Amino acid sequence: MSAPNGIRRAPEAAEAGPALLRAVFRRHAAGVAVITAHGHGRPAGFTATSLASVAAEPPLVSFNIATASSVWPVVAEAEHVGVHILGEHQRELAATFARPGADRFAPPTRWRRGPHGVPVLEGVLAWTVGAVVARVPTGDHRVVLAELVAGDSSGAGRPLLYHAGRYNALGEGTVPS
Repeated sequence: MSAPNGIRRAPEAAEAGPALLRAVFRRHAAGVAVITAHGHGRPAGFTATSLASVAAEPPLVSFNIATASSVWPVVAEAEHVGVHILGEHQRELAATFARPGADRFAPPTRWRRGPHGVPVLEGVLAWTVGAVVARVPTGDHRVVLAELVAGDSSGAGRPLLYHAGRYNALGEGTVPS
């Protein structure tokens, strides 16, 4: 909305809450990762866009997980987790690990048992295994902190991104003004 002098007026603020949080973060592009762990006699994993680098010394990363997630019981007890950076060619893999009730480790998913028994996905841009150092309660989620102990960053390709409720690649589309 423009004022008579051409200056754009700020819209009225929306009331804070879950709807506003979701609306704001639909405008934020995020890299796509899959977090894996092994526990309760099975591999488990989920798609995450909350991955963050926390510190270089010691090398720490964080991610968030909903306590209502079917994967939370495994992550809640896991000593180690896998963190996988997905490439733009892995949209279906991201969707599989985001789909409730999916058999995420069944073919065509390619994986192997990695360091500390953590499931490691094949064909990703990069992966790490981290020792869980904290699980911080944050509302209906936990922020998990992990110190990296092993990994490989030699995968080829460009990263998969998540923006406006869909998977994207670098250079796709435009950002609305």
